[in-house]
Amino acid sequence: MTLYSKIIGTGSYLPAQRVTNEELAAQLAAKGIETSDEWIVSRSGISARHYAAVDQHSSDLAAEAGKKAMEMAGKSPDEIDLVIVASSTPDFYGSFPSTACIVQRKLGMHNNSAAFDVQAVCSGFVYAVSVADAFIKAGVHKNVLVIGAEVFSRILNFEDRTTCVLFGDGAGAIVMSASSEPGVLATKMHADGRYADILSIPGSLAGGAIEGSAFLYMDGQAVFKLAVTVLEQVANEVLEQAGMTASQIDWLIPHQANIRIMKSTAKKLDLPIEKMVVTVDQHGNTSAASVPLALDKAVRDGRVKAGDNVMLEAVGGGFTWGAVLFKM
Repeated sequence: MTLYSKIIGTGSYLPAQRVTNEELAAQLAAKGIETSDEWIVSRSGISARHYAAVDQHSSDLAAEAGKKAMEMAGKSPDEIDLVIVASSTPDFYGSFPSTACIVQRKLGMHNNSAAFDVQAVCSGFVYAVSVADAFIKAGVHKNVLVIGAEVFSRILNFEDRTTCVLFGDGAGAIVMSASSEPGVLATKMHADGRYADILSIPGSLAGGAIEGSAFLYMDGQAVFKLAVTVLEQVANEVLEQAGMTASQIDWLIPHQANIRIMKSTAKKLDLPIEKMVVTVDQHGNTSAASVPLALDKAVRDGRVKAGDNVMLEAVGGGFTWGAVLFKM
């Protein structure tokens, strides 16, 4: 029997504090930094974002999203035999213990299931899904909880209007399970370390303190130029791998970073905008959480239905990019 991995549950969580462009512009104006709703929307398509409370960590957001995904999947915590968390804002600096292990504890998993983090920045969730798919198809794991969770508000320089207006916090999750029916049809991951410097946190740990900047840095123009190129390429790669054409895609769920990048990808695939799930306007760029947040929203509002062909794709620091094509 051919073994497939299938997504059987989705979940998401957004922190309570919602900040509109007008509210953020007022906060920045108090510091002498000029911006406006029009300026932010015209460059990114973002109208609002959510920020985690001071006492909320990535694991808290991840656990809430994970609970909802397991509820939809009809799985108890002890039925999950692998937890993968994609995050660039882990609970602990140095990334250990892993956020996945903390999530495992917060979800009450006592079955000694494996748990680890994946780091590919905004591509992290797509990478994590690809890894989970490989484990399931190999027969190594049966039920995998995959989560993208971020508290990017902690690494934003609110003196830099070009980046601080773009990002938000949140978490999204899925449960993937072994199935005899086709689920994940194709995956592809790529990276090119030559572009490591265009999106990074350049600081490093030295003597128990951070040497250099602990804030996110982004060369927006370089990221935009590279993103529109590689997203089209990787989309076509997974379509070819699955023996499908773009016309067979029911829903495109791209990384929610910038509406112009997202529309460019849809246009190059000759997909109508109506077939693209958009949440960037209300969530901002939530890095590894953006794709699963958008997927969960589209599943719960009835757009993505059983049998639909869905493409996920993302780009992130590293530079990393990837795509997943699956049948819901």
